[in-house]
Amino acid sequence: MVNRRINFRMQAGQLIGVCLPVVRPLCAGLVIGSMLFVTEAQANHQGHSTHAETEDAAAIGEGREIAGAPFRVFLSKAPAAGEAGLDAADLDAAVQTVIDTLTIMFQHRADYSRFDESLTKQALKRVVIEPVVVNDEGKAFPFLVARTKEPGRVTLLISAASLKEKGYLQHPNMLVPVLAREFQWVVSKADTAPKATILSAERNLRNAPIRTDAEIGHLSAEERTQLLHRLFETYLKTIDDLKSLDGQPYYEVGGTVPISPTQPDSTTKLYEIRIREALQKIVREPYFWEHTPKAVTSLLNGTVWTVTFVRIEQRDWTTRTRVLPEDKAVVVGAREQRIQPAAVLVNVHRAASPDDPSYPDTRGQLMGALSADQLARVIALEIHQNIREKSMSGHTAQDALTAPK
Repeated sequence: MVNRRINFRMQAGQLIGVCLPVVRPLCAGLVIGSMLFVTEAQANHQGHSTHAETEDAAAIGEGREIAGAPFRVFLSKAPAAGEAGLDAADLDAAVQTVIDTLTIMFQHRADYSRFDESLTKQALKRVVIEPVVVNDEGKAFPFLVARTKEPGRVTLLISAASLKEKGYLQHPNMLVPVLAREFQWVVSKADTAPKATILSAERNLRNAPIRTDAEIGHLSAEERTQLLHRLFETYLKTIDDLKSLDGQPYYEVGGTVPISPTQPDSTTKLYEIRIREALQKIVREPYFWEHTPKAVTSLLNGTVWTVTFVRIEQRDWTTRTRVLPEDKAVVVGAREQRIQPAAVLVNVHRAASPDDPSYPDTRGQLMGALSADQLARVIALEIHQNIREKSMSGHTAQDALTAPK
């Protein structure tokens, strides 16, 4: 593990947001304090949990140019190549592969919208190849995007060890789609526009009929379904409070053509019905208990507070789990269980990429065109794979949902 870590500093005043609804007036509840939606910072569940402002990375020399590009590619001075199983040839290959990849992207910049946007805004100050890229918790990632002291400009860190492990060295064409997706975080981290949308709400938390995982395991399919409906009546919500779907087109199941809504809230209502049908399938059908049991228990034990479709044009992700950090945990249920509230978001107009875990279940369709059966598998997989790790560590402000513009 590299001995030197990039020094990140959390920006004061930013808190992760979870979409919280105002439930029925009869539900006496706990007022959850103001929660702030701010810019997210992860491209593909592989990291970016602690992106924040950093000093410029130490680098060797004046960097390598890319014809026409406003940034250069540097090799880090970090002396950890040997520890990462790299030799000088690996590091040289990593630098050249990244240069060749960025050259391809620059020559075809119109095909890579986020990359093109970052060039237009001159958001990327430099690219630094490091033997191993780690966050402030010492966790290694393929990429990290870090702010610099210059407003609106960032540094992209790339792990040479990861490039070698994944077989990208000397294969720039393979790296192009992966690196292209990372540029949504280059744009996101460089964005200095105000991002505050403050929400507060009440929920009937004390009377929420949540169960322990062991109890859930002994419930019948019908009992789990009934319990889910009771949670819908207390705090589990399925509509985006930011109303990002209001007036937006929707997709028929399996369709590719957006359809205009007949009423401003038609799309919101359609997708709430589809989400609720999918959640019922998750808690009821044996497949999910056998293959994604964490999804079943997390929906019924109080962990998940929100499952909803959203429309976020600025983000390339298809599904995302948001979890409040430990210091924002709340007490829920008669047992007064401390829970870190989680939200599961489905980006309606995005399609899973071939390397996305949910791709086999979506067959390249837009999230908004999935059937309830497909949607159930996508949501269950998202919860099952991410809820535990994110509940343990929580999220920083940079991993919160960007409010639709």
